[in-house]
Amino acid sequence: MFAVDIPNTQTYLVGGAVRDQLLGMEVKDKDYVVVGATPEQMVVAGFQPIGKDFPVFLHPDSKAEYALARTERKTAKGYHGFEFNAAPDVTLEQDLLRRDLTINAMAMDELGQIIDPFGGQKDLQDKCLRHVSQAFAEDPVRVLRVARFMSRLSPLGFQVHSETQALMKQLVADGEIAALVAERVWQEIKNSLNQVKPSAFFLTLRECGALEVLLPEIDCLFGIPQTKQWHPEVDTGIHAMLAIDQAKDLDNDVAFAVMVHDLGKGITPKEVLPSHRGHESAGVPLVKAVCRRLKVPSHYKKLAVMVCQWHLQAHTIMELRAKTIEKLFSRLDAYRNPKYLEKFVQACQADATGRWGEQFQQYPQADYIRSLFKAVQKIDKQPLFEQGLEGKALGEQIRQLRIRAIQSTRQNLTTTD
Repeated sequence: MFAVDIPNTQTYLVGGAVRDQLLGMEVKDKDYVVVGATPEQMVVAGFQPIGKDFPVFLHPDSKAEYALARTERKTAKGYHGFEFNAAPDVTLEQDLLRRDLTINAMAMDELGQIIDPFGGQKDLQDKCLRHVSQAFAEDPVRVLRVARFMSRLSPLGFQVHSETQALMKQLVADGEIAALVAERVWQEIKNSLNQVKPSAFFLTLRECGALEVLLPEIDCLFGIPQTKQWHPEVDTGIHAMLAIDQAKDLDNDVAFAVMVHDLGKGITPKEVLPSHRGHESAGVPLVKAVCRRLKVPSHYKKLAVMVCQWHLQAHTIMELRAKTIEKLFSRLDAYRNPKYLEKFVQACQADATGRWGEQFQQYPQADYIRSLFKAVQKIDKQPLFEQGLEGKALGEQIRQLRIRAIQSTRQNLTTTD
């Protein structure tokens, strides 16, 4: 039972919960629409108001979200440029009409009956993402939402309807995408990175022209060649998408670091292509610019910069000198925060395996790095303290112990192999 105990009202399960139930997917969040109620009646019934722009309430027991049926009218550019009407006479169909896609514009009553005025069930069967009405073109966030739905549903065969694609392109051409607030753009990017196929998010944005507006640093990677010996896919944009998909099951900050790890290749001078010598350092200012523009959290930025700057050292770790490896651990802040080393290794592995060809699906460097760092962590510093060493002298002696531990472990690993 999910009805609200208010006379002459009707309550419906709506949106993603209905869609996912029909798709046979796990329903994580349940949202409800109440028709015929006022905000005052909801409060009296024990619901807690949380909506700023329009009336949304938390159920007193389940804490599920209950929104009053509403309509909306476009008043200005951007995500916030809307005027809402949540009067008691707003009907369920009017509420569903304002939604983005037909598969999200269905409702279910208490008896389990589906209310589907816009053909959402047929579009589920046809695996089609189709807009409900022309009002789709009033909200630029819907472009991002369609892209995110593609990152989740494209592996099932879903595609964007051609007319919806046209409206998305119209939103880009009208400058609506450029008017989006950074926080909302970041939220949609963040939410896409751990979906079933994250690359579909970026490719969908690219198809309608939104990627060039929101993430020009990634959009420009497409068409830029790389050395075929190391990148059979050649195209840098394709490699970026393959790597992003490899990172889908990793922590979100790791997936973001993979997303931006090769931005430096977008500004490689044409005369030196397909070589990208120095792209790591060249990419760091671009990574910082993306983080600044999208207001990315600082710990995401820290990891992303480290992966961008040092990922080639991970790939070539077996050829590096012990001194260089010790310095790498220091640069990764691994001695103080070992978690950064593990995240760095995971990101580098996603980069290395995000390529065409079976020969790139193994990444022995990952366990090699872990073994070396584990040896470094085991060094005994106590004798140095007992000698009374401190300051720079202590630091240098610790560094030498670490280097020797790396050298010894490398010899053991080589002998074992």
